[in-house]
Parts: sequence; structure tokens; C-alpha cells
Amino acid sequence: MHNVIKVTDKIFWIGANDRRLKLFENHFPLQFGVSYNSYFIDDCETAVLDTADGAVLSQYFENLEAALAGRPLNYLIVQHMEPDHCAGIAALVARHPEVKIVLNGKTVAFLKQFFPEAEKWNDRFIVVTNGQNFSVGNTNLTFVFAPMVHWPEVMVTYDSTHKVLFSADAFGSFGAINGNIFNDHTNMRANLSEYRRYYTNIVGKYGMQTAKLLRTAADLEIKAICPLHGLILREDFAYIIEKYTRWASYTPEDKAVMIAFASMYHHTENAVELLAAELDRLGVYNMKIYDVSNVDCAHLVAESFRVSHLILAAPTYMNDLYPQMAHMLHSLQAHGLKNRQVALIGNGSWAPQAVKLMRGCLENMAGVNVLGEVEILSSVNDGKLAELKELAGKIVASLR
Repeated sequence: MHNVIKVTDKIFWIGANDRRLKLFENHFPLQFGVSYNSYFIDDCETAVLDTADGAVLSQYFENLEAALAGRPLNYLIVQHMEPDHCAGIAALVARHPEVKIVLNGKTVAFLKQFFPEAEKWNDRFIVVTNGQNFSVGNTNLTFVFAPMVHWPEVMVTYDSTHKVLFSADAFGSFGAINGNIFNDHTNMRANLSEYRRYYTNIVGKYGMQTAKLLRTAADLEIKAICPLHGLILREDFAYIIEKYTRWASYTPEDKAVMIAFASMYHHTENAVELLAAELDRLGVYNMKIYDVSNVDCAHLVAESFRVSHLILAAPTYMNDLYPQMAHMLHSLQAHGLKNRQVALIGNGSWAPQAVKLMRGCLENMAGVNVLGEVEILSSVNDGKLAELKELAGKIVASLR
């Protein structure tokens, strides 16, 4: 049964949900599935913006045909060539041989890489340039290129007739849509952690490019933002833009502490607990502790974008850094995190290396300041407890 949902009088959501998917990109854990959003413009001409993932194409095409109601499909607008949005293109062309494909030059190359049959589609292509205007009937569209948000061919589409921004992967979120496709004030703020986790892990590396797109969006009159994943945003824009601006500029949301630790036999964990107790005694209440062996790295990356202060604690392992902590630090580097205050705790029974190796990773991250270090030999003794308390004092002074 089709599921076509009205966005405006002329725009309809024709996407589909995948509630069975457990790993997005076979990597990021999904507790509540994911939506694949596609949009249909119903004017005196018709257009579709992007398709959907291969897992949901049966539902997707049922929605598309219901929206068309027997009419021809004039245009397919391709904003992003990642397979979770482009998988239906070849099948759509086979179903609708009349369709013209609106895309940019970089998209043409990717399209032919994914679909060899596209070598025969050159007469279908309408290749557009940055800032170009395009009409679907009486609906006026403008294409704005957004390279590396988060692929090089990405473009977003502004509908100046209905004041709608089709934002590709920008402003997206994890989670399937539950009935109502629109956010409201409560939904956006209640689900902020999933917006943050999506942005930081999928787009976070490209803050400069995202910031440029945000400046463009700030100058537009917008009544709705239609992303390719998650809810359609139609209110609370100032709050949304403020959050994305912070994430894109690597500015902490909260003056807060995240402690991420790895521990084999609880000795490093004990050092973390002692440090946390001292921080609490000194009045630090905005603090969370994560065991990197039991928390997916995507959550750790998102939390690292949220907080101002990181405390990293890990043992030496096979003369190297404990693997899960090494993975976390590699991920933070890969996602471009910068401008954080950090404290380090290492542990080793002989030839301790953890602090040195963690510090080496941090040296490759811009604007990261190491407040202090404590290196434990096997377990915490009175002397190391004093060092942990001294480190807590430095962290508190930095927070203030």
C-alpha cells in the first residue's frame, strides 16, 4: 500500500523507512532504523528529487506511482549519488523512459560509475551549474552546489516558490519516521543526540564546507527543510542553525567533561573513578564516563563534539595503545575534531607507552591543549592519587 505524505500543496514525501537495518553504512549502529527520503513535485510538470536505498525500492516505487497517478515523470533531480539515495535510478529510468535527469557535471561521472547503462543516457541529461535556476511547471528551483557535504558532487535545491530547502544529507538524522514526517519543537530537541551523531559521524570532517552552506541557508526565506534522512524541519530554525554552526566550527556545545577510558583489569578504571570523584567534590557536575570497549565509537565521536573537555585514560597494550582507545583517537582525527581541552591518564606495568601515544595522536589535531598527564604503574598508589587530585584541579581551573 502506498504512503504519500503532503509537505505543501505541491510537494510530497514519497520515501520509505527501513526499521530492520541495524548498521547504517554497515558501520553506525541504529536503534530505531532509518528513513530514506525522496520528494515529489506535483505541478503542471512533475519531478522527483533523489530515489532511495535498494532495500526499500519496492515501497518507494509504489509511492512514486501513486503520486504520479498515471502521468509521465518529467524530471529526476539527482542531488547526491551515494547508494542509499541513488540505488533506484536505473529502475526509475526503465519505468519512465520519458524522464530527463537533472544533475551536475560531477554527478554525471559518478552516475556512470554506479550504472554502466548510463553511458547511453547522455541525451537525457540536463547538466546544471551552481546557482542555476530551473522550473518544474510553476515551481522555481535554484541549485546550490555543496561539495564535500559530504561527497564532492552534492548539491542542494531551493524552491523559492514554496520556500523549501531540499538539503540533501545536510540537516539529516538517524531514525525511521514514526507517522508524522514533520519535526516540532519537542521532537528536534528531544532527538538532538541523533542529529548530532548523524552530523558528526557522517559530515563532521567537512566543517568548513558545511559552514559555507549554513551561511547560504541563513540568507534564504525557509518554511521547511527537507533532508534525505529524518524528519522535515519546519520550525525552530534559529535553534537548528545555532547547533549546526557550532558543530561545523568545532565549537563545544557545553562546558562539560567526557571521560573515555579503556581498562583490562579495572586498575585504569579505578583511576578514572577516583578522578571523577575528585572532580565532583570540586563542583564539576556536567560529566559523563564511557568505557570505550562497551560504547560504539560513533557515540564517542558525537560526545566529543558536544563537550569542551576530554579525559582519555588507557593502558599500554603490546607496547602500543589499547586498541579501542586507538580507534577512538583515530576517529576523532578523521572527523577533524579540534579546539578541545584534554587530560591524559596512562597505565603500564613495564615500559608504559599510553600517554606518549595518546599525546602523539592529539598533536595532529588543531587547537587541542593537553592540561596534564598522569602515568600509573599497574595500580593507583598514594602518590598517584595525589597526582590525580592535582590533575582534577587543573581541569576545574580550565572549566572556570
